[in-house]
Amino acid sequence: MSHAPPPPFRPLPIRAFNALGRGAARLGVRGFSLEAESLLSAARAATGLADFGPESFRVGFDVLLGSLECDAKLNAFGRYFARRQLLELLICRLQLVDWRRRHPEVEKQEIVRPLFVLGLPRTGTTLLYSLLALDPAHRSPLSWEIDDPCPPAEAASYASDPRIARSEWRFSQLRQLARGIQAIHPVGAALPQECIVITASEFASIRFEMCFDVPGYQDWLLEADLTGCYAWHRRFLQHMQSRYAAERWVLKSPGHLGALDALLSAYPDALIVQTHRDPRRVVPSVSSLEWTLRQIASDERDPRVLGRQQLSAWSRTLALGMRARERHAARASQFVDLHFHEIASDPIGCVRRIYDHFGLVLTTELERCMRDYVAVHPREEHGAHRYTLQGFGLSEGEVDDAFADYVVRFDVRRERA
Repeated sequence: MSHAPPPPFRPLPIRAFNALGRGAARLGVRGFSLEAESLLSAARAATGLADFGPESFRVGFDVLLGSLECDAKLNAFGRYFARRQLLELLICRLQLVDWRRRHPEVEKQEIVRPLFVLGLPRTGTTLLYSLLALDPAHRSPLSWEIDDPCPPAEAASYASDPRIARSEWRFSQLRQLARGIQAIHPVGAALPQECIVITASEFASIRFEMCFDVPGYQDWLLEADLTGCYAWHRRFLQHMQSRYAAERWVLKSPGHLGALDALLSAYPDALIVQTHRDPRRVVPSVSSLEWTLRQIASDERDPRVLGRQQLSAWSRTLALGMRARERHAARASQFVDLHFHEIASDPIGCVRRIYDHFGLVLTTELERCMRDYVAVHPREEHGAHRYTLQGFGLSEGEVDDAFADYVVRFDVRRERA
């Protein structure tokens, strides 16, 4: 069976919204503006602020807007959805820059030995990230505080901040629009969030290609100098820890895989865990995730096109990461490699390897908490996630060719379909 991806789910209000948009388009009305000055002006008007900080964001911002217009085939709701996201990110940027101007002491915040979990998507990173975040010595950014970071969260009110409820309402809307997302990648206000949301406000993030069909932007991101992006990432962490700090940050994103040079430039003492899995399973799994998310914004999607995009994007990203690790061979002690089958069969053992390698303390009480977490969060807690290569127009041979060097370099085990 091919397990072709399901057709998009459209609630009645969204169907009506799109129908009105099609009618307006026939009359020459384009709908919600995705022009740069319109968005920048709207963000300034919403905040009363004008300083967006380092201009490095403008390159990615402009490339993204162009790709949204030329590539994304947005429906009416998709234009609204894109504009809302972009506007929120610009507002976030204005507020962060203004906060630092008024609180210059934030710049003195030190970030020591941050621990990054990275690797191809769908390789066990979410489970590892969740377990590492249980350590009281660790601080992982939660979704709500990245989405609405001003003022910085405070330790005393971290679990009761009113922004949590606001953020959870937004995630409930996303779960309604992207049916099945919880079985693929659980989302929620109080869950540890990936760095793709932090780097989104620098407009250098895989978040955008997850939500929209933007191959032009995707190609740019794979070639971009991300030094400015990771300087912004560091500023964001300084902001978040200024009122609530721990011994170290624990962070996660598959996007870090293609940006190791910039990451290590911003965080020379970073501790890095890279996860590995059979690409025959990774490619259709991440394709299924993006199929589910992209259906919100467009009615014109082809699973075969999406499959080839993911095959190209992740094989190229992985090649960037492999070359970077070769350049940084002297930093080998800063890396730990774990395989999906190890994480799935013995997650606590994998955590113990991480702690041992980096000289961290895994107490008996913390290990018990981690075991309890695994027991109450089984792998298919939110339902089964089904997908095949054939459903996205790909063959095992094509995937094997694209990832041949990777499979040999890291001795990746093949999985049964």
